[in-house]
Amino acid sequence: MTVKIGEITLKNPVTTASGCFGYGIEYADFMDISKLGAIFTKATTGTAREGNPSPRMAETLMGMINSVGLQNKGVDHFVKEIYPKLGAYDTHFIVNVSGSTFEEYVMVAERIDALEGIPGIELNISCPNVKEGGMVFGTDPAAAAKVIREVRSAYHKTLIVKLSPNVTSIVDFARIAEDEGADAVSLINTLLAMAIDVERRRPRIARVTGGLSGPAVKPVAVRMVWEVAQAVKIPVIGLGGIGNADDALEFLLAGAAAIQIGTANFRDPTVSLKVLEGIEAYMLRHGFTSVRDLSGALEV
Repeated sequence: MTVKIGEITLKNPVTTASGCFGYGIEYADFMDISKLGAIFTKATTGTAREGNPSPRMAETLMGMINSVGLQNKGVDHFVKEIYPKLGAYDTHFIVNVSGSTFEEYVMVAERIDALEGIPGIELNISCPNVKEGGMVFGTDPAAAAKVIREVRSAYHKTLIVKLSPNVTSIVDFARIAEDEGADAVSLINTLLAMAIDVERRRPRIARVTGGLSGPAVKPVAVRMVWEVAQAVKIPVIGLGGIGNADDALEFLLAGAAAIQIGTANFRDPTVSLKVLEGIEAYMLRHGFTSVRDLSGALEV
């Protein structure tokens, strides 16, 4: 069940998505988080952020729209308060790094680089929910190339770049990430969306638009993972609407080396372990002896 992402060996391909699983340790009361391949922590920025005004989450028929805005207590809080607690668990913690400027991205990456127990970061250049930075870096080729290049020069462990689907060609941005030294890419982040309360004639999200996640985005995400997996040589981590083992298997067959589970955690905190069991059962049923053989096994 092991997979290799950069210099990180995951015990299995099932991980949890940033922003949907806290720092991971919050879920330890519900499940054995050490069974996971990795946990992608909530976003960490240079300084504390309050996030966007409420309401900042809205349910949709097949998912949810969120505009949380990278609320977190900053990198100092992570280093001093969160990091010391992570060593108690036998899984990898990969820190999602975000910022509003090139300098902030680099500063946070350097701080995380110094933490021996953190083997990698996920560079979040694709968040559609912040006024500055975020999607600007993820949708402008020159800005994307520059932020990846500068973080790569400052960060010496496994670098995963999280890509935005809100572009004409996500393949182009995957190639930029590979060319600038990324060890892997993760996709997709949320799709820009909005919802309206027709009785009040008001947006359901205070900032009007937010990021759509959940089952509705899965077919788009699978298609993008399939396209990117054929275009780059670095591993692809697939996410977007995964709620059960069959969903995860679609991403793996399309070419993902590993998967992240996001919105489904809000409905069922133990869904990731059920997905893991389902992947193992599928492999036994179909005669796969390695999950690596499952990756990209789609027949077209």
